[in-house]
Amino acid sequence: MVRGRRAKKLKKIFSMKNFAIVLVLVIIGVGTYFFAKDIEIYDYVVETNAFFAPFEFYENRQIVGVDVEIINRVAEKLDAKIEIKNVEFDLIIDNVANGIIADAGAAGLTITPARAEKVDFSIPYYNSVQYVIFDKNQPLEIRNDHVVWGALVGKTLGSQMGSTGYLFVSDEINSGVLKDTGTTIKGLDSHQLSADAINAHIIDYAIADQLAAQFIVEKNPTLATLPLYYEGETLEADSPVEEAYAIAINKKRSELLEAFNEVLEEMLEPGEDGKTEIDKLILKYMGLENG
Repeated sequence: MVRGRRAKKLKKIFSMKNFAIVLVLVIIGVGTYFFAKDIEIYDYVVETNAFFAPFEFYENRQIVGVDVEIINRVAEKLDAKIEIKNVEFDLIIDNVANGIIADAGAAGLTITPARAEKVDFSIPYYNSVQYVIFDKNQPLEIRNDHVVWGALVGKTLGSQMGSTGYLFVSDEINSGVLKDTGTTIKGLDSHQLSADAINAHIIDYAIADQLAAQFIVEKNPTLATLPLYYEGETLEADSPVEEAYAIAINKKRSELLEAFNEVLEEMLEPGEDGKTEIDKLILKYMGLENG
């Protein structure tokens, strides 16, 4: 048995120790409570690359655009919370296919056979043509009102890494009209950076989707853009380098695929003025509503 001053001292030590333990537990409990309050629980995650106006881009630190409007409509239809996450473009398809960190992808994604093996695609909601962005002061062979692949021979081309433009150029260099011509491709993180690389004399021309190219050129008076075509036997036989956009969805999320298709069917229905809701949203986010 401990007696006297020693007993009082030990009692004081144990009391202080108990008080410290209680205080730590209270702090942990309060911190956990407030941390838990800040956690948002989402039903689905949709990945995008928010540097592709007018489909997705940052405005006042928020991701906005045509694809965001589509996603919000799907969230309403399903009465679900959907998180929109900005990631590197060339990660989206694999992340959606994996299904662990993403359920769907919306980033002006083009339907291709290789991608369709990994993910399901919604119905197409926009058809686009690849465009060439160039410096107005640099010579470029123009065929009527467009550019053909042959005009790009021997040049350094730039495009967003993993984008359809990058894939088109790579295919032409590997096995198409640009093979063994000295033409090279440089992958950049966005279409805007590809355009910036022209001004910095890092590349000769940039290849981008139509609306992205037009959006960029509108804000840069030194640049111009024209559609990219395959060359036919005659001028009239030239054909555009086209693609169709759709939403990529994990193959196990059939309810999500169905919801996106239903929403897109509604938004693609022409109004009395002949324009679809998608058409109007494109004009809105390009700042051409009254144009």
